[in-house]
Amino acid sequence: MKILVACEESQVVCKSFRARGHKAYSCDILPCSGGHPEWHFNADVFDVINDGWDMMIAFPPCTHLCVSGARWFKNKVKEQGDAIKFFANLAGWSIPKIAVENPIGIMSRLYRKPDQIIQPWQFGHGETKATCLWLTGLPLLKPTNIVPGRVARIHRMAPGPERSKLRSKTFPGIAEAMATQWSEDLTQCPT
Repeated sequence: MKILVACEESQVVCKSFRARGHKAYSCDILPCSGGHPEWHFNADVFDVINDGWDMMIAFPPCTHLCVSGARWFKNKVKEQGDAIKFFANLAGWSIPKIAVENPIGIMSRLYRKPDQIIQPWQFGHGETKATCLWLTGLPLLKPTNIVPGRVARIHRMAPGPERSKLRSKTFPGIAEAMATQWSEDLTQCPT
């Protein structure tokens, strides 16, 4: 399968799909930090989105969409409008299989309720970070390794120049679940 991992500089998801033999590519306006620039488009996702992808997993920026930033929404009307359009464009693109990931936020009201809300502790990481998935043509993720511990490390991360980048990284257990479960017989998935 040819897979676009949109808005991913870390390449965690891209590498998980590559390990299963897929032609996966990350794409972000930032250079990749995952060590494989040959699998990365350092570009606007809409520059490559029409290149014949079988699946897209998108991680649109959540700064102006998630509930943790709600107190600043009134001061960032234009930025929020742009973020809403960006999210909706990705979610509605004509690719057979799409997953759009974002924290709990306003898209549950403005776009539609997510198909699923997952937590890192369901996939081997003893942390909390409620993460919504809006799915097209893909099954719900099944938990792979429920572990104890409910640390809100991401939520409590100290301010700093790298905070946004660090908070946005996908947990490896979730990336592995995506790659494993969505690589299985996809002909049986709903469309």
